[in-house]
Amino acid sequence: MNLLLLSNSSAPGKGYLEHAREAIVDVLDGARQIVFVPYALADHDAYTAQVAGALEPLGITVTGAHTGDPASLVKGAPAVFVGGGNTFRLADNLHRRGLISAIRDAVFGGAAYLGSSAGTNVATPSLRTTNDMPIVEPPSFRTLELVPFQINPHYLDPDPTSTHQGETRELRLLQFLEENPGPVLGMREGTWLRRRGDTLTLEGEPTGARFFARDGQPTEIATGTDLSHLLR
Repeated sequence: MNLLLLSNSSAPGKGYLEHAREAIVDVLDGARQIVFVPYALADHDAYTAQVAGALEPLGITVTGAHTGDPASLVKGAPAVFVGGGNTFRLADNLHRRGLISAIRDAVFGGAAYLGSSAGTNVATPSLRTTNDMPIVEPPSFRTLELVPFQINPHYLDPDPTSTHQGETRELRLLQFLEENPGPVLGMREGTWLRRRGDTLTLEGEPTGARFFARDGQPTEIATGTDLSHLLR
C-alpha cells in the first residue's frame, strides 16, 4: 500500500497542489505517469488540465480517466490520483464506471494512490463523513476502503465566538459515531496521511488532526504521529 491522502489540494498563497509537492514526489516513487479521476467536478477536461498544469513542473504526465475506458486506464496505471469536489458525485461515478474494484485492484497491485479532499474521503470505507451536499444519489455509500477508518477532510474546529446556530463539525462527527462504530480522523487543512505498507503517519502542516472514537472524548493528534495502529 502506497497512499498519500491530502486534506486539501490548495493552500493559502500557494498554487494548486504546491504545498504538497515533496509528498507527491515521494508517493510516486519514480513514476512519471498518473491517471487522474476527475469525476468529483462536472468539467472533466478543465479539471484534468488543472492537475496536468500543476504536476508538469515535476515531470509528471497526467491522463484523464474520462478520456478512455476509465477502469482499463486505471488498471494499467502506475499511479492514480482522485481529486476533490463533491463526494456524492464522485462516489456515484466510481460505482457506475466500475472504478471501485479497478482502483482497489490497482492499488493492491502496487500502484500509488493520491487523493485530495473528496478523493481522500473515498479512500475510507464509506463517504458518510464527507462535508458535502448529496447532489446525486450514489448506488451505495461504500467506497474504496484503502484505510479501515473514516476521515473528515478540511476539519474545522468549533469557533467559540461564532453566533452560528447550526452544528459544528465536531458535533456532526459525534453524531456519526452515535450510529456508526468509527473511528474518525478529522484532518485540518495542510495535513495529509502517508501510508507506506503497514505504516501510517500524519504529515504536513503542524496544525495536526482531531481523533474521534465512539468510546472516548475527541483527542488531539500532532503532526508527525505514527498512526499505524489505525490500520489494525
